[in-house]
Amino acid sequence: MEDPRQAMEDLLESSGSRFDAFDAGARVLSPDEVISILAPQLSDERIERIDAVLAGRTYQVAAVVEGVINTGNVSAVMRTAEGLGFQPFHVIRGDAPYKHSVRTTQGAQKWLDVTEWEEPVACVQSLQSQGFQVVVTALTDQAIPLDQVDVTRPTAFVFGNEQHGASDQMLECADMACVLPSPGFIQSYNISVAAAMTLHWAHSKRVELLGSSGSLSAEDTTRLRADFYIRSVRRAEDILRKAVGD
Repeated sequence: MEDPRQAMEDLLESSGSRFDAFDAGARVLSPDEVISILAPQLSDERIERIDAVLAGRTYQVAAVVEGVINTGNVSAVMRTAEGLGFQPFHVIRGDAPYKHSVRTTQGAQKWLDVTEWEEPVACVQSLQSQGFQVVVTALTDQAIPLDQVDVTRPTAFVFGNEQHGASDQMLECADMACVLPSPGFIQSYNISVAAAMTLHWAHSKRVELLGSSGSLSAEDTTRLRADFYIRSVRRAEDILRKAVGD
């Protein structure tokens, strides 16, 4: 059986990160240059698929998992975030021992911009400095219903530890808490279910209010296109280095 801590490390190691340029050795290639070099290596169908994905992508909604110990739960939230087009993904590590699950991301993690944090305050402060409102899914006296969250603003949704939920630090520094609808007897959901419900609602609400959830700037579109081309072409790095050498 795979070691749970190693499974988590492997998951995070295989995750994507913000792409700005490619160091080809002889010189640094801009996103436009990467696209020009790699485009002939892609089929028309693949280029069309990337175009469609980019049209639905946004940096205006971020998913944050705090102290989540089950690799399967992290994978599930990644799959939901990627499938709905939410590019930023933040992982705040916890102290509890990890648990491993056979559930996988199906490669979703490599298409996201994943950032790791050691503690919640730095993560929240960074998000707030970028203009995000940080919303924790938590059962607190001050929590508002999910449907009262304004997702036309940049919004980061935080999903806490499987057993104890969000930490006290997170609850203190976040902007607000929200609760999911629960008309049944149970008061809370499994983290992967809570994330799926929350992020799907955010996507649907943005489409309803904005016409589309996707909202990339021209710069982000080009940057992400270059990143997606690299991840879609076999031996892309070798091709880019050879192009510079030629």
